[in-house]
Formats: sequence, structure tokens, C-alpha cells
Amino acid sequence: MARPGPRQAQERQVTFKTRGVTKTYITGDVQVHALRGVDLDLYEGEFTVLLGASGSGKSTLLNILGGLDTPTKGRVWFRDLELTAASQRALTRYRRDNVGFVFQFYNLVPSLTALENVELVTEIARDPMEARAALDIVGLRDRVDHFPAQLSGGEQQRVAIARAIAKQPDVLLCDEPTGALDSETGVIVLEAIERVNAELATTTAIITHNASIARMAHKVINFADGAIARVEVNAQRQAAREISW
Repeated sequence: MARPGPRQAQERQVTFKTRGVTKTYITGDVQVHALRGVDLDLYEGEFTVLLGASGSGKSTLLNILGGLDTPTKGRVWFRDLELTAASQRALTRYRRDNVGFVFQFYNLVPSLTALENVELVTEIARDPMEARAALDIVGLRDRVDHFPAQLSGGEQQRVAIARAIAKQPDVLLCDEPTGALDSETGVIVLEAIERVNAELATTTAIITHNASIARMAHKVINFADGAIARVEVNAQRQAAREISW
């Protein structure tokens, strides 16, 4: 079933704005230009896919948006907060209060149950949801007392998503969330992310090299050699359950 496109961009608040963002890594005499003058706007509630080959700059940009890294040049804003001018203390508060991260590897604590892994976040968050509610959103109501070793890879990734959303972040940043999963399991994980975006209106960005996932997005940003090659808007989106690869 096709899904409607987003509201017009001018009707929504800009969540992220970057202008002239570059990132250069220097190793000895070698310079690696990970980002080359990236300008973009991401909007409130938008589901964005960052698409491109390995090494094209996607993860570097996501880390900068999440306050995990800083650009060599350029400016980055989260709403009215300029991240590139923020102190380390302000960036720590920003990451804690506003951003949920989901990575390819789940980073769960093996000695804690699914519920306890999520509670790690709810204990320090500013305005968290109840941990069981977060697990319910990702379809794990019946697995709350299971340890990571008792869960499949897809279930572990959904626990990681529940942990990320339990603090009710404004932004969900996902770096190859289905990269370690088969297609069937990956779709289940994408359905969880899709539900978070739809029900919580969380601004969501997913990094992937899988072009099939782009069909879910409001907007697709194609990266090549550290720059934005093109931006596409899906007039009609596909639901996660309709995607396979």
C-alpha cells in the first residue's frame, strides 16, 4: 500500500541545518576528505534515508548531527542550537536529551534482560517513557524478561531501538540498523523504526547502502565521495512490510 508524502517543507520546523560542512582526517601525510561542503535541511517528523556506498560520508555526517563528532569547517544547527558553537557540556546534554542512536551492532549488556537494558536509559533521561511501553512499541511485549543471548538478532536490534526511543528523543539516528540481518528480519526492524517515526513524530535518519530501504523515506539523500550527489523526494512511500532485498 502506498503511503502519502510529507507535508510541504515550509510548514514544518527545521530540525537540522548544515552549511558548508567539511570533514578532513589527517593520518601522517595523508588527508582523507570524508565530507566536502555538505548543505542540507532535515525537517521535524521527516523520515530520511542517507544512501551511498561505504566511504561516501554518510556515517561521518550522522556522527556530526548526533554530536559525536565535529566538522573541520562549516556550521551545524539543531533547531536553534548551533552544535558547532556548543561546549562539550552542551553537546553532552544534547546527546542525552535529544538524540537516540541505533547502530548496526546492538551493544546490549549481556547480563541484563531486555527490560533492564532499556531501563539503563530511562534512569538518566529527562522525560522518559516507561521501559515496557518502549518495548511494546517495537513488538517485544512478551520478551521483556529475556536476556540478549535468548533473543534473535532482530529481537536484539529491536531492544536497541526501544532503548533509543525510551528517552523520547526528538531525533532517531540509525547507522545500518539492518546491516547484520537477513531481509525478513530486517523488515521487522524497519517496521519498528517506521512505527516510531509515525507514532512519536521523531525525526528519523537511516544510513544504508541498501537502495530498497529508500522507498520508505520521505526524502532520500544520495552521497558520493563525501558530497550530496542528489536529493530525491518520494511522492508515494512504501511501507516496510512491502520491501525486500
